[in-house]
Amino acid sequence: MRYIISLFLASTALPAMADAPRVVTDIPPVQSLVAQVMGDLGEPAVLLEKGANAHSFQMRPSQAAELAEADLVVWIGPQLTPWLDRALQGLGEGAERLTLLDAPGTYRQDFADHDAKAEDGGHDHDHDHDHEAETEAAGHSDGGHFDEGHEDGGHEDEGHEDGGHEDHAHSGLDPHAWLDPANGRVWLDVIAAELGRIDPDNAAAYQANAEAARARITALDGELSAILGPVRDRPFMVEHDAYGYFAGHYGLSVKGSVRLGDATEPGAAHLADLRSGLEGVVCVFPEAGHDPKSTALLIEGTDVRLGSALDPEGSMIDPGPDAYETLLRALAGTLTDCLAP
Repeated sequence: MRYIISLFLASTALPAMADAPRVVTDIPPVQSLVAQVMGDLGEPAVLLEKGANAHSFQMRPSQAAELAEADLVVWIGPQLTPWLDRALQGLGEGAERLTLLDAPGTYRQDFADHDAKAEDGGHDHDHDHDHEAETEAAGHSDGGHFDEGHEDGGHEDEGHEDGGHEDHAHSGLDPHAWLDPANGRVWLDVIAAELGRIDPDNAAAYQANAEAARARITALDGELSAILGPVRDRPFMVEHDAYGYFAGHYGLSVKGSVRLGDATEPGAAHLADLRSGLEGVVCVFPEAGHDPKSTALLIEGTDVRLGSALDPEGSMIDPGPDAYETLLRALAGTLTDCLAP
């Protein structure tokens, strides 16, 4: 009996393990990066449902409640998910917010930069520099989260100040930055630093998990470079302009997009313009969540191949730690399956 009492007293003397922060993310690849950093300590939620469009999603009441109860929201930024921007504004101060597009060390480019990067054989990887030092130098002067520059909730490349439907017009900053694996590596450490600030008891575990995840992405990056190397000089068109970071990183040649915006059907004049530029194009790729009819019509009667649907946001992938690698590997595989000679 004395032994049992001693065990009880010893157990009550130990400090209780602090609960991991409740984290909500916007899209599957972000959820995957956060899940890798959190490891066994917690499971981040993801708002974007399977098969949904990241640019025009509408949250359910239960998701809005989940967002309101979060300790940390990790998202790409308002340029990608204006619906989440509005919801966060409605919460006021609420949860801490980590806006990945604003994180130190992130490589960002405008939509207009895509062709130049691809023709240059892919941008260099200098942006995956000593981001740990840069993050530390930033000093987390705003309390640790990066959400500056959006005090008015605006996002210049949306172009709908009247609160109407978003068209995600293809101008200004391209928000699809997760498709550059160098950004994925940078963000892992940024996420670990923010989680460690909120939950210092587990800071060492978050950082160790981030380091292991960075090594996996580095290995994946080398694998994809080898897979995509043989098709670098094989031009292709896509459903919408979401692949600039991926194409720029690997030196691929994207010659145009079927849709001028995510919520618009391509007009006859635009399709005619694209059709006149099909010379040399090997494949045209539809996209998950979009009707491929216009894409198929574009190449009707030509030798251009119709590829399988691409899924840049991972909307058809089950969320979890493996989703980020699954997404990038699937993009590379789908492209090479059609583009390979």
